[in-house]
Amino acid sequence: MRIARFAGSGTIEIIEAAEPVPGPGEVVVQTAVSAICGSELHSYRGGAQASNGGHEAVGMVRALGEGVTVLQIGQRVGVCAISGCGSCAYCAKGQYTYCTGRKFYGAMHAERFLADAIACHPLPDDVSWEVGVLLSGDGMGVPYHTSLKLSAPEIDTVAVMGAGPIGLGNILIQAEIGRRVIAVELSPYRLELARRLGAEAVIDANQGNVVEQLRGLTGGRGPDVCIEASGQPEPALACFQAVRTAGTVVFNGEQGALPISPSEHLIRRDIHAVGSWFYHFGEFPYMLKLYRDGLRLSELITHRFPFEQADAAYRQFASRQSGKVLLVYGD
Repeated sequence: MRIARFAGSGTIEIIEAAEPVPGPGEVVVQTAVSAICGSELHSYRGGAQASNGGHEAVGMVRALGEGVTVLQIGQRVGVCAISGCGSCAYCAKGQYTYCTGRKFYGAMHAERFLADAIACHPLPDDVSWEVGVLLSGDGMGVPYHTSLKLSAPEIDTVAVMGAGPIGLGNILIQAEIGRRVIAVELSPYRLELARRLGAEAVIDANQGNVVEQLRGLTGGRGPDVCIEASGQPEPALACFQAVRTAGTVVFNGEQGALPISPSEHLIRRDIHAVGSWFYHFGEFPYMLKLYRDGLRLSELITHRFPFEQADAAYRQFASRQSGKVLLVYGD
């Protein structure tokens, strides 16, 4: 079996690896499509690793571990990388990310990979592999989960800092809800993509003061919500500076510690700061309905590469000249 390996310093190798063997409650999935996530880039650019950080994939069930009765060999599935213990109150609601015994399944940029059976979504026949990988991974999961935290009717304007795949997904969903969306991004390619996906206005982060421009586009008031989707400290702090008084800052982008002052950034302007990580397994049917109701989900995908060209796929993604980039396996 072949698997992609982070070889260090921004290079990918395809190597031979041992066949995965399912343990109790696990399955082996034959990969049809896997997707590259921005959260993988730190490891991709770092030192060599034995495997890869892939955690968004769909495919066909090829082997069942002991005790698996909820799936069948040959079944089409999308896989949630976060699984729960299966027995707590959170798991009963499909809220695996809240489970204290949660598990992470990765290394999905491979011809076959392991998954927890209870974290597999059976894919209906009307859902393609490409749409399935967005619905079952963080491509759509993170933006949808984020949207559930932003239900206040007074929200009119949403600024999205960073128009990578997660930011673009937020733009798509927030525009679909009917809100005015402003995209902030460094890449002209992604700014144009943001427009196509529903951003009413875009700001080139290379040009001028982003906070002043956001204020200017909102009559001096500031956006009702700023979503941080870049994973960078400067845009994160700009969110607090730009958002209106009593507005909301949402963190999607993974990053380290920030020099945040509770008084300056939160208390004195009555700001809400919200974290939103991955999605709940139980939210999949609602995302599927959104897609069936016309959400232009497939437009998030801009590039497709054969698995054998994973190195080129990562280079394309790392260049910021893409939306969602997929690896396609076999025929």
